[in-house]
Amino acid sequence: MLNFEQKLELLQSYPQLQRKDVSLGRVNFHYEDSAYEKKIVAFHIHPNGNGYIYAGLLHNYETDDKGFVNIRDYSEEQLRTLLDETIQAMSHNHKAVELKEKEEAKASFKLATTTSTGGTWIDEDGHILTLKYEDEMWCVYSGLNLDMAFESRSEAGDYLKDEGFKPQIQA
Repeated sequence: MLNFEQKLELLQSYPQLQRKDVSLGRVNFHYEDSAYEKKIVAFHIHPNGNGYIYAGLLHNYETDDKGFVNIRDYSEEQLRTLLDETIQAMSHNHKAVELKEKEEAKASFKLATTTSTGGTWIDEDGHILTLKYEDEMWCVYSGLNLDMAFESRSEAGDYLKDEGFKPQIQA
């Protein structure tokens, strides 16, 4: 178990963390470059050796309801591992990246799907499906066989996209 001074020394060895003295001799450390609203990495590091590290973005730690892990009995190696993982996780907002990718995919999908009434769709393995508007339904065909039918163009497009197909754009 590290004492208060050792924990402070270890936390201060991370240049990306900023020390913030709080009440009762406790110290917090903030990560201002966090990709999340959450900035506090180390919370209430106390002279008695107690303290908490944020691990709310990590899956392999048991946290309290606010996402913190009690580090009272952590070794230097355990604490460094937790800090490294936390800072790494806070550096990349995976949800924001996923949301951006989804928005970009929707934009390119809309461009492709609004420019034609149907067309040929292809997946990574080269399988081809055809989308046609027939009898007030959007029909997806695999060769001559009807695969699925939808009431709207967007439903059909969502299905094809979910199945890993992309519109084959004619040059």
